[in-house]
Amino acid sequence: MNTQPTNTQLEFRERFNKLVGEFSEQGINIELANKNTNFDEYISVVPTSAFLGDGIGNLMAHIVDQCQNRYLEKLAFSEELDCIVMEVRSLPGLGTTIDVILINGTLRINDIIVLTGSDGPIVTPIRDLLMPQPLKEIRVKADYEHYKEINGAQGIKILAKNLEKVIAGLPLFVAHREDELEVLKMDAEDQLKNALMAIKKKPEGVYVQASTLGSLEALLEFLRAQKIPYSNVNIGPVHKRDVQKAAAMLEHNSEFACILAFDVPVDREVQLLADKEGVRIFQANIIYHLEESFLNYRKELALKRRKENEHLAIFPYKLRVLPQHIFNARNPIVCGVSVDAGQLKKGTPVTAKTKEGKKINEQVEMAKAGDEVCIKIENTTGDAPKLYGRHFTHEDILISKV
Repeated sequence: MNTQPTNTQLEFRERFNKLVGEFSEQGINIELANKNTNFDEYISVVPTSAFLGDGIGNLMAHIVDQCQNRYLEKLAFSEELDCIVMEVRSLPGLGTTIDVILINGTLRINDIIVLTGSDGPIVTPIRDLLMPQPLKEIRVKADYEHYKEINGAQGIKILAKNLEKVIAGLPLFVAHREDELEVLKMDAEDQLKNALMAIKKKPEGVYVQASTLGSLEALLEFLRAQKIPYSNVNIGPVHKRDVQKAAAMLEHNSEFACILAFDVPVDREVQLLADKEGVRIFQANIIYHLEESFLNYRKELALKRRKENEHLAIFPYKLRVLPQHIFNARNPIVCGVSVDAGQLKKGTPVTAKTKEGKKINEQVEMAKAGDEVCIKIENTTGDAPKLYGRHFTHEDILISKV
C-alpha cells in the first residue's frame, strides 16, 4: 500500500473508514490485518482486488497464520472418517486415480472403500496412497511419495481399481467389516439421490449433465442467472436413458428437448439415438461455450418459427391514395398509394386484401413510410366488391385490418 500514489492511499483510507463505520453500526469492530494487535476485540480485514486478484495471497497467508497459531489449540483430530472425492483423473503410468481431501480419520493401503459411481456404488480396495513432495501441489506433475497410512487433514491421491465412473464431490466411505458393505453402498447411493433431489427443477426445461456435483451446481447457478430453466439433472457421462428422459420434453416444449453436457463424454451410439429421437446434445468443457451454443440454437428456432408464421403476421400501415394514379376503380382495384406510416406487405388485409406492390416498375415485397407504390386490391372475403369513388376516395386513409 505504501508504494501506491498518495491519492490512491487517501481514497483507500476514506473507503475503509466508511466500512469501519458501517460495521460499527452492527456492533462489529474491524481493523486491517497488518495493523490488528487485538484479535479478540477486532476482526481482521484483508483488502483484495476482484479485478486483478491482488491480496488473495495475503488473505490465505493470514488464514494459515491464524490456524497454526491462534487456533492451534482448538484443532481436534477425530478418528471418524470424513473424506471427500475432489477429482477423478487419468494419469500415464498410474491409470485412473482419485484426488481426495481427508479431513478426519485415517486411510490405509488395502482399506475397502465405497464410492458413489454413475452406474451405482463402487467397492474397491486401496492399492496405493500418494502425496506430492513437500511444497508441491497435488495437481502439478511431479514425483509422488508413497504412504501406507495417512491421517487427516491431507490432500491425497488414491490408486485403486474401477475408479473410472466415480462421481467427484461426494464422500468416500471405508468398510472395516464385511457386514458394513451393504449399508455403506446404500449410503453412497443416497448421497447422490439426496444431492440431486435437493435441486429445484422446473416442469419444462433443458436436461443438464455434468461431470461432478460441484460442476453441476456451478452450471445450474449460471443457468439460473441466465434464466434458462432445467427440468432434470444428472452426473456422469451421457447415457441412452438420459436421451430418453430429455426426449420426453418433445411432448411439452420441443425447444427444451436438449441436453447440456458439461465436461462429460458422449458416445457415438448415444449421439445416434439423440439424432433419431430429435434431441440436441450440446457438449463443451467451458460453461460459457455451452451457454453460447444453446442460445444460438434458441435463436435458430425463433428465426425458423418466424419464417413459418411470417404469412400470419399483420403489419400496421397507413396509406394515402394518389388520385392521379387510379388505374382500375373496380375489382380488382389498381391504384397508386403513398405509405404514410408503417409497413405495407403483400397479403396484409385492408378493407380488401393487398395482392402485390410495385415500385418504379420493379416488384417489391415491402414498402416503407415515404414510398409510393402501385397496389392491386382484390376481394377475397366474399363481400360485395368495393368501388373506388363510391366506397372510398383519395380523401380517405387506408389502414391495415389488424
